[in-house]
Amino acid sequence: MKIVIWFVGAITVILTAFMLFTAGWERPPIDTSQSGFRGTGMEEVSNPRIEGPLRREQLANLPQATPLTPAMQAGPKAGDVYQNVQILGDLSVTQFNRLMQAITEWVSPEQGCGYCHNLNNLAEDSVYTKDVTRSMLTMTQTINSQWTDHVADTGVTCYTCHRGQNVPEYAWFNGDPEATAVSGMAGWRDGQNRAAAEVGLTSLPEDPFTAYLDERQEIRVLGNEALPYEESNASLQATEMTYALMIHMSTSLGVNCTYCHNSRSFGTWEGSTPQRVTSWYGIRMAQAMNKDYVSPLSSILPPHRLGPTGEGQKINCQTCHQGVQKPLYGTAMAKDYPSLLGLNSASRQSGASNDAGEASETTGSLVFSDDPEESTEVAEGSGP
Repeated sequence: MKIVIWFVGAITVILTAFMLFTAGWERPPIDTSQSGFRGTGMEEVSNPRIEGPLRREQLANLPQATPLTPAMQAGPKAGDVYQNVQILGDLSVTQFNRLMQAITEWVSPEQGCGYCHNLNNLAEDSVYTKDVTRSMLTMTQTINSQWTDHVADTGVTCYTCHRGQNVPEYAWFNGDPEATAVSGMAGWRDGQNRAAAEVGLTSLPEDPFTAYLDERQEIRVLGNEALPYEESNASLQATEMTYALMIHMSTSLGVNCTYCHNSRSFGTWEGSTPQRVTSWYGIRMAQAMNKDYVSPLSSILPPHRLGPTGEGQKINCQTCHQGVQKPLYGTAMAKDYPSLLGLNSASRQSGASNDAGEASETTGSLVFSDDPEESTEVAEGSGP
């Protein structure tokens, strides 16, 4: 009998130790900040032992811009001096070279100019990354000029995603067909039931991005009643996929659900935080950038840059945010490179509104209503 008791006790101690040291929990103290009415659970939770090192890590190698002086804007235009300048040709030669130097530091600090150019003839287009860069520059200008409802005046640069790497660390391929099945008794997994970092190590579907950030399917799963109601046609699979995307967003920004949602009713917009509107635009922005700029590049990428479905990597929230609410803690790098801002300030404000209206006519079904003011009614009982 004593042997049994000792055995059970030993197993209990081992399991308890395993739970405490491998479950990924965070020891106290934990900081909280109230974001809504007291007693409603509208609080943001953060770990000061993680926040400090993360901030230092992300800002430690932040490139410093060469000051832009009026003299740099003078002189001949790059398009008149250099051959085959298809983008940014209206910059002065000095401005143009300043930006090229910055892009090299942001994207290919080890390879240098040769990452995009044939060093024996800078004008030719034999290196595929040169075409990729042109598309990415246009995408950056579009984000900064037409999606200010999401990026505000902070804007983005190549460094926002690349952080000194040729390919952003956080990007995704369309779902791997091999991930839907396993051998033996487990059978068909349907792309889930495996701890995946993309969805917070949960057993939810590993690829909610193809459906919502590529194919632009609608998010319509949250209701305002405890039981299913007649108007709801959301499936269990769609519900799991939606929550997988929400967990991805939460993890990508380092926040909990009430950063955007009303804790008393996740589906309703009334009482939600302003960040929910910013997120609303963020989802649509990711959809538009994947469709208009990222996906078309698959046709020119080499085989080693393609995923299991023959397409290149695409963007999601983690690509830019990388664990913090504002990429690079809100550091405004784009202002140092006016050519990346696209249109002037007045046009930027109207451009975002025009883009929202045009999107439904040119790109098909979107996640939410085209009019943000109408989304209070349209999106009630739906996604972010």
